[in-house]
Parts: sequence; C-alpha cells; structure tokens
Amino acid sequence: MHVDLIISGRWLVPVVPENMVLENHSVIINEDRILDILPADKASKKYSTANQQDLNTHVLIPGLINNHTHAAMSLFKGLADDLPLMDWLNNHIWPAESKHVNRQFVADGTRLAVAEMIRGGITTFNDMYFFPDITAEIASSIGMRVCIGLIVIDFPTAWANDTQEYFDKGQQVHDSLRHHPLIKTAFAPHAPYTVSDQPLQKVAVLAEELDIPIHMHIHETEFEVNQSIENHGIKPLKRLESLGLLSQRLLAVHMTQLDKADIDLIQKYNVNIVHCPESNLKLAAGFCPVKTLSDSGINVSLGTDGSASNNDLNILGEMRTAALISKGLERDPCALPAMEVLKMATINAAKALDMADQIGSLEIGKSADVVAINLETIESLPVYDPISQLVYASDRNQVTDVWVAGKQILNERALTTMEVNQLHHIAKTWHSKISAG
Repeated sequence: MHVDLIISGRWLVPVVPENMVLENHSVIINEDRILDILPADKASKKYSTANQQDLNTHVLIPGLINNHTHAAMSLFKGLADDLPLMDWLNNHIWPAESKHVNRQFVADGTRLAVAEMIRGGITTFNDMYFFPDITAEIASSIGMRVCIGLIVIDFPTAWANDTQEYFDKGQQVHDSLRHHPLIKTAFAPHAPYTVSDQPLQKVAVLAEELDIPIHMHIHETEFEVNQSIENHGIKPLKRLESLGLLSQRLLAVHMTQLDKADIDLIQKYNVNIVHCPESNLKLAAGFCPVKTLSDSGINVSLGTDGSASNNDLNILGEMRTAALISKGLERDPCALPAMEVLKMATINAAKALDMADQIGSLEIGKSADVVAINLETIESLPVYDPISQLVYASDRNQVTDVWVAGKQILNERALTTMEVNQLHHIAKTWHSKISAG
C-alpha cells in the first residue's frame, strides 16, 4: 500500500498505553492521520512511500502540548524580571500592553513564540491574549495547532472597550473558526480578580451552549485568595462554584494556593489543573500540590505561562522542573515519575482541551502530530530508559523534526514554514520600540 509518509525511530513512546517503549518501530501516516504503528522491518514490506524518514538515533513521541501561554508576550521577554506578581502586572506589564499592544504586536509576537515552541517540540498551544483572531491566523498559516482564548476582562483594552464587546468579538471569532482543522476556541476570563460576577455567569452559560472549554488563572497567589475573602467573603474557587464555572470544562491555571477543601471541590467537579512550575517559581507564587491532585484522580497538565514571566516556552524544561519540585516538596523520590510528567505534557493536556480523541498520544486513527528527539548526544548517552532520558537528561535543542497533522514544520532543526531572518528582524524592531518607552 502506498502512503504519504513513514517515520521510523530507534524508540517510540506512544504514551497510550503508558510506560510502553517500542524499539525500531515505524509510524505510518496517510491523509494527515496515523494509519499504523508497527516494527520497521514489517513496515517496509507492508507499505511504500516517496517520503521515508529514518531517525535511527531518535525517540518518537506525540507532539507536546503547552496548555497555558500568552504567545504574543514573547515580545516582552525579560522586560520586567525579579518582581512580585502584582507589581509586575500593575506597574510594568499592563502599562506596556496599554502602550504597545495592537494587531501587529500580536501577529509578530505570536510568530516569534510559535517558532520557539516548534523548535521545542510543541505542536499545540492553549493561548490567552488579545486579538485571538490574529493568533489563530498566524498559527494556522505556520501549520501549528492552537486553542485560542476568547478573552473576557472587566476593563477596556486594545481588543475591546466593554464586557459586551468582549463577548461579541469572541463569539464572532468562534463562529468564523469553528470548522478549522487546526484551531479550537475556549472562553478565557482572565482571573477572578479581573472579571466580575455577571460576565463570569455569562461565560458559564455560553461555554455550555458552544461546547468549549474555559481557561482561567485561579488561586495563583496568596494575595489573590486573601483579596477574594476580603471582597466576597469566600475564596475564588467557592465564588466560581456559586457562579456555575466549576466543571470538567474548566482549565484552572496555576492553583498554587490549595487546601484539602479546595482539592475536594476540584475533585467534585472534575476541574482540570494546568501546572506552570517555572513561572510560579520565578514569581514566587507558591507550589501547586501536583502529587496530591494526581493521587485524587484530578487531571493535571503543563503550561509555560508567557515569556514575560518564565522566560521561555519550553515544555521539556517544565517537565523536568515539575518532576523535581514534586519530589522535593513531597520528600519522596518516587513522586511524579518521568512517565507521569510526559503524560502531563501530552495526553493529560489533550484531555483538558477535550481533544484526546485527536492528539496527545501516538495511536492509530489520531492526527499525525509527531516529534523526533535525538538521544544520541553526549548529554543523553547512554540510554537505559528513553522515557527517563527525555525528562531528566534531554534539552529542547535535541528536537530535530516536528510534524503537525502529517505536515513537517521542523526538518533537522530548520523551520519549514517560517523565515528565520524575518524572526530576527521582528524581535529587534520591537525591542527598539519597547525600549524607547
């Protein structure tokens, strides 16, 4: 049988079933989907192709998923470091956004972010930012998969002047893109402290009607929780419960301030957690109790947050950091093993986005989102366990090839759908503008 593409690797980690490592196997791709997975010697007898990729020193994994970021903020990378969250937001980021954010800013910032993510093996990102239509346009033109946030916030921004305009524009974006093969939408109310009760109730109703997720920063800092108790008499999670927002649709980002009652509430409503370990460390926001959440059957995935608070978009790095933090906090070297963090960056993230039937694992019938990582480097050899090596001894610079829906968007470290010189020019041009104040 003639097929579009055959990718063969030294190892293949399908993620589902977990802890499985297949040696010398091939992924057979036809019409953007995985048609078959079988030993390489059998693949050569059963299938023919004009496009054969033999990656004999690589491990093949599902495309990584960055489940929380603000892509366009890559243009603010390093702008205001080493500051507390509210000082960082109120005195630096929001003023810079007010001055610089427009359609071109979002287009250029997204280009830069997508290039960085592709080179790190990320094939899908869940975004929250202004001008989501532009983010979608840029990502799809490059061949990247994205869930774009239909942002809601109480104050006027470059995207909308009032609550009704946020909803009107958001629904227009959703309607225009609902059949796009690479784009999904989610409501993205910024945070409990920036969105009032009535808009939050409306988000809950519309998300149900449109059958889309809700993506929101929640319980990120102790200050946020204390402010909610002072203003509303209850914690943010309890307030969101009263407004109808707690459900399996919700992706609750950060969640560093949780006690047993909070975790019981999350478990009751099957809320999804998005853990952003490096951003939380950098802003000293606190620690998400990932092991306790996972042990309670709660779905936990990984995000980088934006480049302005991380400062990179490196999910491989987040995997290692998440594993090490959990072991240290729990004083248990068995906490959050390598396979678990790989699941957080793949199938768990896909489940949170309600996309697990399409992405998140290498399975027959799923979209051909595949990443090849070279493990035959000085830094990664010898390889006893490819899964452990991925998490504890690999770097994003070892990502050599990336496919989204069977289309190769990274080939031997070279971006196939973007011009590197243009990206350098974009970064330098915006640096000059933003540095000028």
